[in-house]
Amino acid sequence: MYNTILVPLDGSKRAEAILAHVEAFAGQFHSKVVFLIVAEDPMMLEIDEVIDMGAYLDGRQQRKAELDAYLARLLDHFGKKGIECVGRIGSGPVVKTIFETARSEKVDLVAMASHGWGGLARTSYGSVSAAVLNGIDRPLFVVRSNGA
Repeated sequence: MYNTILVPLDGSKRAEAILAHVEAFAGQFHSKVVFLIVAEDPMMLEIDEVIDMGAYLDGRQQRKAELDAYLARLLDHFGKKGIECVGRIGSGPVVKTIFETARSEKVDLVAMASHGWGGLARTSYGSVSAAVLNGIDRPLFVVRSNGA
């Protein structure tokens, strides 16, 4: 039923609230799991702004290493359970990257946790979850996360 499940994550414990559900789905349906982390957008500078490019590139390389290590831990955990999985690091606007990854990976289900940190209009679910809900062209499973 769900051959491939996309799991967008941001590295937070709140986002990881979806993982137990994904593990159960993947185990039941023998699904492949695609973990996606969307890195920050490229740096935009004002016309007269100057930065230390070496420090910026070092920080970016360190962040990439941290994301790789985070994904490796997830892949190891799910792999030990016999679940086929891959990790992807995307860049650009988060919601657009989720949509593009869902299409390119041919996923049957997008599973994500909602932080619920938006304004009054988003009290039931977070802004990324709301945008994905309103624009995704395939089934979406959202778990409202609690805690820090």
